[in-house]
Amino acid sequence: MRHTSIKQIVLLLGLLLPTAWCGANDSYSLEGYNPIPVKEAGVQGMPKGSTIQASINGHTLMVIFTENLGQVAIEITTATGGTVHTFWANTPEGLQTYLPLCGDYIITFTLPNGDEYYGEFTVMD
Repeated sequence: MRHTSIKQIVLLLGLLLPTAWCGANDSYSLEGYNPIPVKEAGVQGMPKGSTIQASINGHTLMVIFTENLGQVAIEITTATGGTVHTFWANTPEGLQTYLPLCGDYIITFTLPNGDEYYGEFTVMD
């Protein structure tokens, strides 16, 4: 009977540990971050705006892609149109960047199929 109990414990741990580890890998904290609403600018296919999560905390901008959208072009401009940063992001990963100056910004996401999404936000001290 003792041999059966040990075998059951090993099997249970074999099932629980990978589940717990994967769950911990996918967790992230957005505490203190304010969401940036992502809107459609030009969408030809099925809308994917809900898979783009952008948020700001002070001067730190965080973008998370919850779905594989391919390589996405990301452009951050001032509200008056001056380019601040341009990135390429491999999805479903995300990115984090620091914007040193206060002001109003627009972030634009261009998917490989040409669909565009954008969000407007303000950096404050």
